[in-house]
Amino acid sequence: MPRPRRTLISIEDTPYYHCCSRVVRRAYLCGDDKYTGKNYDHRRGWVEAQVLKLSDVFAIDVAAYAVMSNHLHIVLYIDLDKANVWSDREVVEQWHQCFNGTALTQKFARGEVIDEHQVSQLKHLIATYRSRLSDISWFMRCLNEPIARQANFEDNCTGHFWEGRFKSQALLDEAAVLACMAYVELNPIRAKMANTPENSDYTSLQLRVNAAINGKQPTRLLPFIGNERLNQPKGINFALKDYLELIDETGRIIRDDKRGAISANADKILTRLNIPAENWLKITTEFGHLFHGPVGTLQELSRYCEHLNKRRRHFSTSCEYLKVG
Repeated sequence: MPRPRRTLISIEDTPYYHCCSRVVRRAYLCGDDKYTGKNYDHRRGWVEAQVLKLSDVFAIDVAAYAVMSNHLHIVLYIDLDKANVWSDREVVEQWHQCFNGTALTQKFARGEVIDEHQVSQLKHLIATYRSRLSDISWFMRCLNEPIARQANFEDNCTGHFWEGRFKSQALLDEAAVLACMAYVELNPIRAKMANTPENSDYTSLQLRVNAAINGKQPTRLLPFIGNERLNQPKGINFALKDYLELIDETGRIIRDDKRGAISANADKILTRLNIPAENWLKITTEFGHLFHGPVGTLQELSRYCEHLNKRRRHFSTSCEYLKVG
């Protein structure tokens, strides 16, 4: 039985979450539908555009994404600090980028004087919006609903386009985050939709590679900030160059089916993550089958379960792939 989303989220343990949405009724996000003869490649652009738009609206950063033929993967970073430092006006303005709000919030956004008896109501609305703007359920709702409406209009039909619930799992440590990002970004290569990272259309990996060519990082993706943790801005504590090198080599191994053929340099990168090469290859090709719940070491999983008052550590057997040391 599906668990309420609040029983799966523990910001105290991690701000990182992997989400996946799948379509229903044999619908296609992209590619050729052999039953109708139609091509739906353009819908992948809809999804990518909406993902990048929402990264500017929400206090949630996008670390990785991949839009596939009948599902999408996305790794999100919840930034509570960002949501809390927004002024009341900024919260309303951010919310109005996706929703109309109310007559009261529209009046407030225009800078008009708010009647005294409406101040309490306005404060309640702003508190609600502030909370929603750092909520992955609202992020996924704002991602999936517009796509569903566009697809239904194009298909001249009504009803569900996505499965009722998106799947989400907590990524409890650095190794879990990077392994999940690699799994997500290498999806097109595993599915033989692309041969190289730079040719993986509608993925965060393609954006990172194209920006890296010019010595930059995509402004709408959570950045890599290197290995130094002190006095660093928000970002992924890993060197971008090392990550791209590891992803490139892993993609070549997956594409050419060279099991275990990982270089000494890539092995050194994995050593920092405390993941053996054979485990890394298994995780990045079978992540969805290996992990059905929170991902991390047994120690991190135990802490996560304790904070959420879970009496049993479900999925603990998967922790063996992310052993420390």
